[in-house]
Amino acid sequence: MVWKNLVLIGSMTVLFSGCSQIDSLLNKLPFTGNESSKNQESEQNESPINDPLSLESIFFNEIKEVDGKNVIQNSTNVMALVNKEFYLPEDYIPKDLVKPEVQFSFGDEDIEKSLMRKEAAEALEKMFTNAAENGIEIFAVSGYRSFSRQKSLYDAEVNRVGKEKAEQAVAIPGASEHQSGLAMDISSKSNKLYLNTAFANTTEGKWLKENAHHFGFILRYPKEKMDITNYMYEPWHFRYVGVKAASTMYEHNWTLEEYFNEVKKI
Repeated sequence: MVWKNLVLIGSMTVLFSGCSQIDSLLNKLPFTGNESSKNQESEQNESPINDPLSLESIFFNEIKEVDGKNVIQNSTNVMALVNKEFYLPEDYIPKDLVKPEVQFSFGDEDIEKSLMRKEAAEALEKMFTNAAENGIEIFAVSGYRSFSRQKSLYDAEVNRVGKEKAEQAVAIPGASEHQSGLAMDISSKSNKLYLNTAFANTTEGKWLKENAHHFGFILRYPKEKMDITNYMYEPWHFRYVGVKAASTMYEHNWTLEEYFNEVKKI
């Protein structure tokens, strides 16, 4: 159900103090069917479809407040903004999950984390093939993650370090991009297949950062944007958004939050 003219009231609790980009996002309300200002901006552009800063309305979050959370209603949207402000429904499981034909850190096991949505999986295969052609050997480590699995990881981290620290590193259930089936954690043998910040200094990590956008992926949680994403730096976490959006974000050095703060709805 598309909720038009929905106005979100309240404040978002964030773990970092620098939240000006997120505040402006909330003020613009680009996810709730607030069309008038967007339409005016689009009308000023002679060819909005060709404008890299124009995006069809179907790619914006449609949300409904459920138990105090902003829950995404169009969860199959490949551009869905999933973060600590916008949640996927607890029962959302992508229907087009497949196992991409790439190298996995755990071998050929058919397990949950080997899956991605079909479009993202095909893009991942192209990226891995191109990497190999350029002498870059990378391994997929963790893709799709169900709500229940995310809850188990989150609860364990809370028990280990407390809620505040846990939420810096582990997504709240429903707020994980892994549940969307559009994200993949990637590592390399040179980094002993670990998921850690050292991956950024490897040849493979550097190649991914500079080339992932050609295949529709973005480095989702950059080091210099932690105050915007509200997540710790994760040089291994790549999110599929499509080549057009990924290239625009790469060119402007934007996170997904910043992209939606700038893009015009058409």
